Amino acid sequence: MRFTKVQGLGNDFILINGLEEELRTINFSGLAVEMCNRHFGVGADGLVLLLPSDKADLYMRIINSDGSEAEMCGNAIRCVAKYLFEKGLVRKEKIEVDTPAGIRVPELLLDAGQVRAVRVDMGEPRLERLEIPMAGPAGQVVDEPLVIDGIEYRITAVSMGNPHCILFVPDLEKVLLNALGPRVETHEAFPHKTNVEFVQVLSRDEIKMKVWERGAGLTLACGTGACAAVVAGFLNGYTGRKVTVHLTAGDLNIEWAEDNHLYMTGPAEEVFSGDYPVKEN
Repeated sequence: MRFTKVQGLGNDFILINGLEEELRTINFSGLAVEMCNRHFGVGADGLVLLLPSDKADLYMRIINSDGSEAEMCGNAIRCVAKYLFEKGLVRKEKIEVDTPAGIRVPELLLDAGQVRAVRVDMGEPRLERLEIPMAGPAGQVVDEPLVIDGIEYRITAVSMGNPHCILFVPDLEKVLLNALGPRVETHEAFPHKTNVEFVQVLSRDEIKMKVWERGAGLTLACGTGACAAVVAGFLNGYTGRKVTVHLTAGDLNIEWAEDNHLYMTGPAEEVFSGDYPVKEN
């Protein structure tokens, strides 16, 4: 089976073109665990499948490195858009991508015919507790207490089609991500678990962020998480609606526009392609 390794700010994926490959007999959950293993497989944060859609240019399915499925991924969709354009599969600058979170529209920003960056309409944030989903009474979750091991943390919860829990911290470098991240991810308040963003506010238009991703653990970047962090920053009065999000390997530019949609702009890169032996069911 042919695959392509791609990455957006170090958040890396194994992309399989189901528009050309025969995938009906494959156990995707097991395949993701196998291929994403960084010692015995290709190595990645997740497996991305490109499949036919009857209401968009294609359907994007994302399997995390632990075999669970994600509704949406901002870094992956930028990589998918660039791949489709450069391989000649979709020859237009705005591409409609169907996902479990709904249709998202990446726009290719070109320079002399080359993809310089990708700007994605990430849709509207969902702020009601039941839409995230999160246990508790109806309403928004903004600067709300969450108790873990007897310690109270202040959280803001946002859904970008997938759940996010944002914690604002004074010094990002002092956060024990590997200890706190999984405790928040699996907290009983989140029935479907949650992605966890740790955010340090630098100014009204700049933040630093690190992320513990649901089903993947510590990753270098998260596009939906960056959008959620900007929404949380604005709701808490820390930032404006246009923010540069500094991640470990680079920046994402996020705008929460007047139409209530989040627009994310950032890079996408192809790393290499290869063939992988697959065991069918």
